[in-house]
Amino acid sequence: MDRFRRFDEAYYQRFYEDPKTRVMSTDDHVALCEFVFAFVKFNQIEVKSLLDVGAGVAHWKYWLERHHPGVKYTGTEVSSAMCKKHGLQQKDIARWRDRKKHDLIVCQGVLQYLPDPDVAPAVANIAAMSKGLLYLEITTRQDLRENCDLERTDQDIFIRNGSYYRGILNKHFTNIGAGLWWTKERPGPFYELELAPSAK
Repeated sequence: MDRFRRFDEAYYQRFYEDPKTRVMSTDDHVALCEFVFAFVKFNQIEVKSLLDVGAGVAHWKYWLERHHPGVKYTGTEVSSAMCKKHGLQQKDIARWRDRKKHDLIVCQGVLQYLPDPDVAPAVANIAAMSKGLLYLEITTRQDLRENCDLERTDQDIFIRNGSYYRGILNKHFTNIGAGLWWTKERPGPFYELELAPSAK
């Protein structure tokens, strides 16, 4: 875990906790959680377990405790500080695979921190643990150019094109849009035109 030494308390304070510098507020994250679970409800997708890969300050954990306490939560992190503070498991997704499968997997802001040799194994591990739905966020080259607030966004990442990630993800998942993906191992409850194009 030495290669993840930079993910200390100061990192999370800057990008996730300090209102002056954080990239997303707690209210923003609540809206995201509500969106994903509204999608789950509308499509009648059963979610009894959630795996949060790179859980950080554990927004998903605390939101589930308030709104869906029956959902079994598993949170992983590379940061020993965050694991201790929020009760997470210290795991590297490129080198770890749970024996259990999960109804919903969340992977926010993780893959852009992995070097090239680790990205495909990480996605393969996520796919192997997925029963169905994946919510994914990755900062791409286009995002940094067009979408991100560069004063708040961590730019010390591997800057890649979206096509790079799509090429890896499309081997395992179908893109539903809005950050949501569905495992190719199971048929999904979606109509044809609800699915996003596989590539631009």
